[in-house]
Amino acid sequence: MKNIVVIGSLNVDVLQRIVRLPKEGETLSILNKSSNFGGKGANQAVAAARQGAIVSFIGAVGADSEGQRFIQLLEHEGINSQFIQTKDGSTGTAYIMLEEDGHNTILVHGGANADLTVDDVEQARLLIENADIVLAQLEVPRTVIAHGFAIAKATGAMTILNPAPVTRRIEADILSHTDLLIPNETEAAALLNLPASTDYQTLKERLPLYHEQLGIQNLIITLGEAGAFFSIGRHIGPVKNFHVAVEDTTAAGDTFIGTIATTIEPDFTNIERTLQKAAAAAAIAVSKPGAIPSISYQEEIARKLAPMTMS
Repeated sequence: MKNIVVIGSLNVDVLQRIVRLPKEGETLSILNKSSNFGGKGANQAVAAARQGAIVSFIGAVGADSEGQRFIQLLEHEGINSQFIQTKDGSTGTAYIMLEEDGHNTILVHGGANADLTVDDVEQARLLIENADIVLAQLEVPRTVIAHGFAIAKATGAMTILNPAPVTRRIEADILSHTDLLIPNETEAAALLNLPASTDYQTLKERLPLYHEQLGIQNLIITLGEAGAFFSIGRHIGPVKNFHVAVEDTTAAGDTFIGTIATTIEPDFTNIERTLQKAAAAAAIAVSKPGAIPSISYQEEIARKLAPMTMS
């Protein structure tokens, strides 16, 4: 059973269903509006917890009713919330515009996430020192991630970084302590200042740039409908999607990443099985609406994989 520490974001997701994104200067009606709890950190933590991992969270919520309800939700999921700090102001918010075809566009207000500090991480030092995996995204301050990853690497934990939201630069003190980088195609391309691509041959040709410019040796790029691409040690290949009717792509990537954190071995020897399981988990997530409500459980993933196991 993996011991996973997530250093990440906690957001209230405001979901707005629309026919399509408005053009510049255009006004469109919102078909339906609802709110749920989410944030990349929370989504990935819940994905790992629902698959049986021991999960602890380092993050921050605001001094509002949403913050306290968020902590209660994570505790209900079996996630250790001891090191979730309560900050003055509001809990982070993500405004999700969901189009009819299931694709989404997201605007994020950091709120309390932006107030997480190195001291907050230092308080959880013992927690990180005992972790198997430390997982982070870029929705909290970079100094916080760098400090957490440095502690993790000093004690032998694997570190996984999801470089989202998109950025053109990641600090060297983070990258030097990152064992596995998992961007989507847009984030992966931005890190090299190149156009986004889901083409297998193009991604393969770009691999030396990740090694030389970023010092990253292990890379998984999620590609939406096109599946994923991975380069782990000497193993390079595509990851095929499971074909399902798409309801909502929100949290699909986070479910994929949380599954990897739960399943991957320290030496990456089970990478193909891990990616197959992650693809199955993400397929389940896109077939349901919402963020945390859509995240798959261990039993659902096992049923999804059963036909492949029998064949």
